[in-house]
Amino acid sequence: MPTNVQELRPKPPETEKITINLGFVMVKDGFYSNRTDFIRTAIRNQLERHADVVKQSTARKGLDLGLRNYTRADLEAAQRAGEMLHINVLGLASIAQDVTAELARATIGSVSVLGALHATPAVKAALADRTR
Repeated sequence: MPTNVQELRPKPPETEKITINLGFVMVKDGFYSNRTDFIRTAIRNQLERHADVVKQSTARKGLDLGLRNYTRADLEAAQRAGEMLHINVLGLASIAQDVTAELARATIGSVSVLGALHATPAVKAALADRTR
């Protein structure tokens, strides 16, 4: 292939398509009204089976809108519980002035702020490698 040829349109990502043959008996007996109903029910059942994991994932990936304050007490509670905080804020995230760099480093796993982050210079420096 020549080296001066440029691709005009990138190849779209591949998707997986499935075909479901839903038996007449399942529709006739009222289990499902159609294939869409079957798929929705199957997805709902899978989500219910994995509800704990889904709940944890949404908690980890949550996004706070507006103003979110993190106090020393918040960070100390996370530390006692053995949890790492993942700060995701659209707006203003504020870490209290009495939070030490060591406490912030021990309890904050990641920082993603679309807006402004208010914290002491020491805390910002301690979290620099965890800030996106």
